[in-house]
Amino acid sequence: MKLKTHKGTAKRFKLSKKGKIKHSGAGKSHLLTGKSRKRKRMLRKARSLQTKGQKQQIRRLLPYG
Repeated sequence: MKLKTHKGTAKRFKLSKKGKIKHSGAGKSHLLTGKSRKRKRMLRKARSLQTKGQKQQIRRLLPYG
C-alpha cells in the first residue's frame, strides 16, 4: 500500500543526499530593513534539523523523501 506524503512538510523540508533534513530559517519574508546585513545573509543559507524527535516526525511525514 502506498503512503501519502504530507504536502505542507514537503514544501518546507528537503532531504540532503546524506539523509539530513534541510530547511530554510524563519524571518526573511518581511521587515527586512530592521535586520542587519549579517543576519539577512545568514538567513539565505539552508539549515539542518538538530533535534532527534523532530527528525523522526518529519521522516514519517516524508515517506519517499
